[in-house]
Amino acid sequence: MAGDEGGIPPSEGGSEAARSDESFMKHALALARAARDAGEVPVGAVIVRDGEIVGRGFNAPIGTHDPSAHAEILALRDAARRLGNYRLPGCVLYVTVEPCAMCAGAIMHARLARVVFGTRDPKTGTCGSVLDLFAEPRLNHHARVTGGVLAQECTEILSAFFCARRKGGAGAGTAEPR
Repeated sequence: MAGDEGGIPPSEGGSEAARSDESFMKHALALARAARDAGEVPVGAVIVRDGEIVGRGFNAPIGTHDPSAHAEILALRDAARRLGNYRLPGCVLYVTVEPCAMCAGAIMHARLARVVFGTRDPKTGTCGSVLDLFAEPRLNHHARVTGGVLAQECTEILSAFFCARRKGGAGAGTAEPR
C-alpha cells in the first residue's frame, strides 16, 4: 500500500478524520489498560459504524483459557452480536497493535471496511511488518489500513507492561507474549 514508512498510509480525509481516528483509538487504549489490569497483554479494540462504537474487546486469552481471545476477535464477536450479523461491512476496527494473522483472517471474513492500528508488531504483524495480508491480491477482501494512530501511547503501554513483566513487578501479570 502506498503511504508513509512501511507502506501504511496516513489517516485519510484530512484533520477531521485524523481527530476521529485518535478519538476512537483512545477508547481502544482504555480497553488496553483494562487488559493490563487483568494481567493480560495490554491490547484493546473497538469497532465503529457510522461514528458509534458497536463492539469492544481487550486481550483475554489467559483469563478465558482461549487462544483466540485477542482484542480484535472479542470486538468482532461483540459487534456481530449487537448488529445481528457476522458480516460487518462499513465498520472500522481500531486496535492498539497491528493485527496478527488470526485476527486479519477474521477481519477479512467479517468484511470490515477499514483497520486502524496504533503500533506495529514486528513479530506477528500482518499489515506490513511481517506480512501484508490486506494487500494480498489472491485474497477476496481487502480492508483499507491506516497505521501509526497514537503510536507512541500504544507502544508505551506495551513497553511498560513487558518491562514490568521482565522485572517481575506490578502490572506484570502472568501474560505470555501475544
